[in-house]
Amino acid sequence: MAGYKIYFKKSVEKDFRKIPRQDLQKILSRIEALAEYPRPPGHEKLSGQEKYRVRQGLYRIIYSIQDRELTVWVVKVGHRKDVYR
Repeated sequence: MAGYKIYFKKSVEKDFRKIPRQDLQKILSRIEALAEYPRPPGHEKLSGQEKYRVRQGLYRIIYSIQDRELTVWVVKVGHRKDVYR
């Protein structure tokens, strides 16, 4: 499978500031893995949207996939209690 390019929405940088460093390292590793396989086991499509979510501990990574351009856009990263608001 061809590798996807990962892009971040500008607001994701602000999301990263709220996350402890050790958790952030795991989240970034999970995001890097999306480049090779954007629909990993355990991913879920969000209802009513063309976005997906993947879990990393207590955090959720919300992203969209553009198969034609081979890109993954990370839209939001946050704690599970706050990320869907």
